Amino acid sequence: MSAEKPVLYSYCFSSCSWRVRIALGLKKIPYEIKALSLTKTDAEHCYTNEYRELNPMQQVPTLHIDGQTLCDSVAIMHYLEETRPEHPLLPKDPIKRAKVREIVEIICSGIQPLQNTGVMDHVGKETNVEWAQHWISRGFQGLEKVLSASAGKYCVGDDITMADCCLVPQVFNARIYKVDLSPYPTLLRIDEALAKNPIIIDCHPKNQPDYAEHNK
Repeated sequence: MSAEKPVLYSYCFSSCSWRVRIALGLKKIPYEIKALSLTKTDAEHCYTNEYRELNPMQQVPTLHIDGQTLCDSVAIMHYLEETRPEHPLLPKDPIKRAKVREIVEIICSGIQPLQNTGVMDHVGKETNVEWAQHWISRGFQGLEKVLSASAGKYCVGDDITMADCCLVPQVFNARIYKVDLSPYPTLLRIDEALAKNPIIIDCHPKNQPDYAEHNK
């Protein structure tokens, strides 16, 4: 592994970037942030030819690590787990590992993509809040049922896993779109516990170097 510090191309409000920030933090991997924007083209942003060379999808996150460039948040988290097994984010038990991956995919494939920046721009301002509320609520109905069977203190048992890395940003997005969270008590209880973790606090959008620029 390279001794060079990893560089994370990140946007403070990006759920996908946020997951990776949490994973890096929990694994105690020092890294540098290169802040990009998904919404502003008058600043450092994702829609340049230069950034396309790093990330063909022109999305975030992108992680430059060990002399390689990785572009998908879930792939990045698995790479970190496989190459830096200290402070694990997957349980040893194969059933619990599978359950963590199940929750990761529910969020990262079944909920978040339907309310990401590109989709919401395409849906349009007149209906995008209703759209987000519908799909997040639909996803949370299933997620709550899964969590009610798998959770201890956190999503799967009593240790923080990749599933929790993904849950935190998704609950934040639900609140942004004013989703009624009262039907999801297990989800809310886990989110409340995670919100007290100092590393997760450090990874919050408001604690990122580009927050002030994008919160005007």
